[in-house]
Amino acid sequence: MKKEVMVEVSARHVHLSQEHVDILFGIGYQLTPDKWLSQPGQFLSKERVNVIGSKKTFENVAILGPVRKNSQFELSLTDCRAIGVEGVLRESGYIDDTPGITIETPNGKVLLDRGVIVAKRHIHMTPQDASDFGVEDKQIVKVKVNTDREVIFGDVVVRVHENFALAMHIDTDEANAAFIGKGVIGEVIM
Repeated sequence: MKKEVMVEVSARHVHLSQEHVDILFGIGYQLTPDKWLSQPGQFLSKERVNVIGSKKTFENVAILGPVRKNSQFELSLTDCRAIGVEGVLRESGYIDDTPGITIETPNGKVLLDRGVIVAKRHIHMTPQDASDFGVEDKQIVKVKVNTDREVIFGDVVVRVHENFALAMHIDTDEANAAFIGKGVIGEVIM
C-alpha cells in the first residue's frame, strides 16, 4: 500500500496573538473567517496587515486564524531576502532566537521582537494516520513527489495531533522548485 499525502503550498502569512490583534484592529477585535483551510478550525481571515522589513514592505499579507499564543510571520527564504530579514528554519510555534519584524495596519503597529520563520516542511497527521503510515510524532521522513520535476523532499517533520487533517505543507520556494500546484500527491518513504 502506498502511503500518500496531499501536498499543500503555504504562502507567506502571519499568525497573531490576541494582544497583537487588539493593537492592530482594536481592543476585543475578532478575526473574520474568509476561507476555511484544510486543517480543522483553521481559516484565512478577511483582515490583512503590512509587514515592514529593512529592505521592503509586504503589503496585504494574509492572517491565518484563530489567534495563537504568540505571533509569528512565516515566509519563504526568497521572501526573507527580499524584505531584509535573516531566514531561520523552524517548526511553526518554535520562535525562540528568531528575528523580529514590524507589522502594521491603519489602526496600529506592532514591533515583534521575534517570530520570523521559514517553516520546516511537515506533514499533519491524526494518531490514526500515524498508525496507518507506521510513523510517530516528530519523526523525520522523506516524501517523493511526481511532477514535471520529480523531487524527494527530505527532512519532513511528522506532526501528530487528534485535531489535524492529513496534509503536507511546504513553502512557495519548495513548491516552485518542484512544479507543485493544486492537487499534487506525495508518497511518504522512509
